Amino acid sequence: MTAAKPGRLRLAELTSGLGAVVLGGGLGVLMADRLAGFGPAILGAGIALHAWGMVDKHRQERGQGGAQPWWSGALYWACWIGLAGLLAWIVMRP
Repeated sequence: MTAAKPGRLRLAELTSGLGAVVLGGGLGVLMADRLAGFGPAILGAGIALHAWGMVDKHRQERGQGGAQPWWSGALYWACWIGLAGLLAWIVMRP
């Protein structure tokens, strides 16, 4: 068995994650009526899981000591800003 190439592994992770997002969106559309009251809780759980995954992945990548592209850090912080904005919107909406 050959060793996984880092670029190919990242592509597989991205494809899997994107598939999970599309799957979740499809389930949400199909079950919109049944899940309507749970929207904030589901959104909060998604934010918490994504935030933990981001922190853990960032910690693991820093621990490996490899140089990261400039846009990796920019996307990391842009995502945190987006999550903070989303959380503020949830809390402040009527």
